[in-house]
Amino acid sequence: MFGFSSSAFALFLNIGVIIVFVAAVKAQTPSAAPAPCSLKSNSSCDECLQNVACLWCSSTQQCVDYPVKNILPPSSICPLNDARWGVCWVNFQILIITMSVLAGVIIIAILVCCLCCCKCERIGSKREDVRVERQTRARKARQKARKTEIQLRHDEIRQKYGIAKENPYARMDDH
Repeated sequence: MFGFSSSAFALFLNIGVIIVFVAAVKAQTPSAAPAPCSLKSNSSCDECLQNVACLWCSSTQQCVDYPVKNILPPSSICPLNDARWGVCWVNFQILIITMSVLAGVIIIAILVCCLCCCKCERIGSKREDVRVERQTRARKARQKARKTEIQLRHDEIRQKYGIAKENPYARMDDH
C-alpha cells in the first residue's frame, strides 16, 4: 500500500527496539566511576562503548567524549558513517536513516488512522442523515394524513349543517 514491505518495516522496527534496549541496559549497568573516554582510544569499539558518554570513531580508532552540546557529532570529531554510539554495529548515518523512516511510517500511520476515522464518521453521519430523513418523511406523511382527515371531518360537519361550499374557492355568503 505504501511501497514498502512489511518485512522491511519489521526489520527497521526491530533494529530501533534493539538499539534502544541495548542503550537502556548499558545505561542501567552499575559501574564504578567511568574512566575518561580518551583513555580507551586505540582499544576496541566494545571497550569504548561500555561508557554511554563515549563515542567510537572507527576510521581513527579513537574513543572520544560524546559532544552532548550537539545532537549529532560534528564531522570534525568523526564522520557520521564512522561514528558509533551505543552499539558497535550501527553507525550514526544508518541510525538517522532508520529513525527517520520509522518516524515517517508512524506519521503516515497516524494520518491513515485519522483519515479512516473521519471517513467512518462521515459514513456514520450519512447513515444518521438517511434515518433522520426517513423519519421526517414518515412524520410529514402522518401529518398530511391527519390534515386530510381533519379536512374531511370539517367537510362532513359543513354538509350536515348545510354550509358546504360547492366551489371551495368561492366566497362564503350569508344565506
